[in-house]
Amino acid sequence: MGKIAIVGAGKTGRGFIGRLLREAGKEILFIDRDAELVSALNEAGKFRVNFFGNEREPLEVEGFRACTWEDAPLDEVELIFVSVGGQNLPETGKKLAKCLDGDRHYYLITCENASRPSEALRKAIGKNNISVSEATVFCTTVEGEGLDIYSENYPYLQCNADLLDGYVPEIKQIRPIGQFSNFLTRKLYTYNAASCVIAYLGWAKGYTDYADAANDREILDLLDRNYAATNRALCREFGYEEKDQEEFALLSKKKFCDRTITDTVSRNARDPQRKLAASERIMGPIRLLYKYGEDASVLEKTAAAAILYQAGPDDPWTKIQSEKTRKQILKEICGVDPEESVFGNIMEYIKEIETGYFAGKSGKNG
Repeated sequence: MGKIAIVGAGKTGRGFIGRLLREAGKEILFIDRDAELVSALNEAGKFRVNFFGNEREPLEVEGFRACTWEDAPLDEVELIFVSVGGQNLPETGKKLAKCLDGDRHYYLITCENASRPSEALRKAIGKNNISVSEATVFCTTVEGEGLDIYSENYPYLQCNADLLDGYVPEIKQIRPIGQFSNFLTRKLYTYNAASCVIAYLGWAKGYTDYADAANDREILDLLDRNYAATNRALCREFGYEEKDQEEFALLSKKKFCDRTITDTVSRNARDPQRKLAASERIMGPIRLLYKYGEDASVLEKTAAAAILYQAGPDDPWTKIQSEKTRKQILKEICGVDPEESVFGNIMEYIKEIETGYFAGKSGKNG
């Protein structure tokens, strides 16, 4: 394998992708439009990735070169990771188009949780000698002192194998996955659903700090119940190995309960109108749990809390709540028929929450 380029030397590009490639012993070329950042990287020649909670020893990333678009040498590069933010993909594609050799084939992986990022980048590049895949980024990273990064110790990057046209990177930390749409559903129903359980039930219990809500004993019990039911349903639906799915779920729980990651309930609870949509992270797994006869009560309680969630006075959700009854929200936004048992269950949980079912904090673990 030739050199590997990372377009975008920000938190994810530098602290997650760069860290994974350093662990794999690969030679890295960072490309960034920020000339000051490029100069600082080249002058320092290294930076450190520190891990939340000191879970492992800090890792020094070195043996790289950084450049701007004006002097980006891609002649020896075959694999390019693009971590620039979804809104910057069109501009980045145009820059890449000018640098790519028309006589060589390139493999690109977008590392941004945006809508159809590979499609946007491929269109912007406008060439046939490329294969553009996309990855989903689970790892939380934040800026540290100078060039250093603080990061979650997430071990790998999953990407869409079907978009790589048979190419397999020789990097164990990069995991091409077939049927990637199924994997995204798995993430939505495992990670994102669990995040909603913590955020909305945490709000109902009066929490503002996300980690405090995640470590509440009652919420943890409910979270574990939901993980167990969802794990079984996902394994039956997609054929995942039980141990693999359990590990996948535990990585999410570990992330959410980590007190060294600063986060808020309000950030994770925002846009309930999107998260309550019929195929989204609450109603979607509820349907799957019903399909396989599993207990959906935790997510039904979560849906009830989301419907009751109080955002700011100018928030679009507040406007929706003023214009629609709770039953209308359930029917029109959640896509639930009033004749379905899930409709009645959620309405009952709404009453319970309003009358103090989740009143008060039940104590914190850890």
